[in-house]
Amino acid sequence: MNQHVAEVARRIWELREILEISKEEVAQKAGIDFDNYVKYESAELDIPISAIYAVAEVLKVDPTVLLTGEAPRMNQYTITRKGKGISVERYKEYSFQALAFNFMNRDMNPMIVKLEPKQSAPELVTHGGQEFNYVLEGVVTVLYGPHKFQLKEGDSIYFDPAIPHGQMAECGSAKFLTIINE
Repeated sequence: MNQHVAEVARRIWELREILEISKEEVAQKAGIDFDNYVKYESAELDIPISAIYAVAEVLKVDPTVLLTGEAPRMNQYTITRKGKGISVERYKEYSFQALAFNFMNRDMNPMIVKLEPKQSAPELVTHGGQEFNYVLEGVVTVLYGPHKFQLKEGDSIYFDPAIPHGQMAECGSAKFLTIINE
């Protein structure tokens, strides 16, 4: 397990303990299977970004607090210089860089996602709001419910993320911009 995932798990545990909320309550309110939640909080299992956002909502904090240990500070604008977003490696083939992490009360979460090819299909996730993906480099396959779409550089998809979905690289590395509105 990488160090960043362990730090996020520790922050979740700490905040939950401070707020005196049980693991069962957080899992139930976040819509996460209890056994998976326990593994997320103990850093035994990688925490999907959708779970981080759901847990942050239950704990009534901005997801940036869980990702970095610090609250966002900007309320009119924020600038993120190239390569300076919060980088999170979820697992070897999937990492992202949050681009608006320092803006308070944001309605959208823009991220650059980097994908490396892997042998198996990605874990499908669900979350609230709406999602937009724009392919910057390579070829991205988007699994969406029973559908499978192949997107190339310059292609985009806008969808309801309440439907199970996931992305994977095809034919080498890929990079896409995702904007999630929850």
